[in-house]
Formats: sequence, C-alpha cells, structure tokens
Amino acid sequence: MADILTAEQRKVCMQAVRDRDTTPEMRVRRLAHSMGYRYALHAKSLPGKPDLVFVSRRKIIFVHGCFWHKHKCRHGRISPVTNSDYWNGKRDKSKERDREHIKSLRKDGWEVLVIWECWTRDTDSLRGRLEAFL
Repeated sequence: MADILTAEQRKVCMQAVRDRDTTPEMRVRRLAHSMGYRYALHAKSLPGKPDLVFVSRRKIIFVHGCFWHKHKCRHGRISPVTNSDYWNGKRDKSKERDREHIKSLRKDGWEVLVIWECWTRDTDSLRGRLEAFL
C-alpha cells in the first residue's frame, strides 16, 4: 500500500517539481547533443514552450512526465489518493493543453515529437527515436 504523506510533506514534495531541466529532459538533451544536433531551449514564442527546438529543421521535441501528462504507461495511470478530484482535473487540463499546442504547432508547419519520461530510461531505444525523427 502506498505511503500517505502529511499535508506539509506533500507541499514540500510538490514544490520540488520542476518544469524545466528535469532528469528526462536532460537525458534527451545530452543524447541529441552527443549525436551532433544543436537546438534552442524552451522557446517562449512558440505554443507550449517546447523543450527542444530544432529551428533549421522545423522540428520540436516535448519531453513529458508520464504522471503529469497522463501517459498510458503504469506511471501515467496512477491516480492520486488525496485530493484526487483536483489532481485529476489538473492532469486532464494538461493533456488537453498539450493537444492544443501540438495542433497549433503542426498547423504552423512544425513537426512535433513527444518523448515520454519512461522512454528516456532506454538510451538505445531513445537514440533510435531521435534518429528517426531528426
């Protein structure tokens, strides 16, 4: 059974969650760089502030956390125990916002790839995905 955190412990935990330079994002960035690709980071002028932007190639990569963006893997299917209505609503909004951003970017001529956190653990597979996309 999952450990239940106190309100204060949960607050500290949630404040530690970052929106950029996360471990999965850094894995993707390091691998893309080692493969010889150069990119811009978190372009504020583009919908969703993509994690990696390959301007000359008109390609964008988002690195999504499985839990926060409701991936279909086991980490994304976890449902919070406490305050579940709030968290599930927040995660649903994130997923819908992601769809809108990707739709807008594709409409503007960008190719978009979403890399899920769980995919970043297998470097060889991740390398193959990046090579195929870029």
